[in-house]
Amino acid sequence: MIEAFIGIGSNIGERQKNLKKAITYIDAHQKITVEKVSSFIDTLPVGGPPQGNYLNGVIKIKTTLSPYDLLVFLQSIEKKLGRKRTVRFGPRTIDLDIILYGEERIDTPYLKVPHPRMQEREFVLKPLFEIAPQLKKILAGSKK
Repeated sequence: MIEAFIGIGSNIGERQKNLKKAITYIDAHQKITVEKVSSFIDTLPVGGPPQGNYLNGVIKIKTTLSPYDLLVFLQSIEKKLGRKRTVRFGPRTIDLDIILYGEERIDTPYLKVPHPRMQEREFVLKPLFEIAPQLKKILAGSKK
């Protein structure tokens, strides 16, 4: 089993309900176990058009899915929950991003792990460090 961290966010509709539904769908997959869920934090949008605040969090999972299969599964949940990809960094019912996948480094047009902008985003780091404080030192070392 690989340990992975998923960033979750929503700024359309019932944000908390959207996040909880997404977590339920993720945990229902037979090859994924949700191990920890951070607190949800209210955050301003970063980039994109004018839009409402987000509710963000991070979940820790264990999975036997490959990173690519995990990505496809997460995108299927986004679609199921009504996400429409029309404007880059636009508002969304749900956003699910692979933040970390074990110690793997992936850089393809479709998937970049670790998430390339996570260290610039307090809405990722704060909930990530809440559920995995040991990553603070590891990630600080990777910035050098």
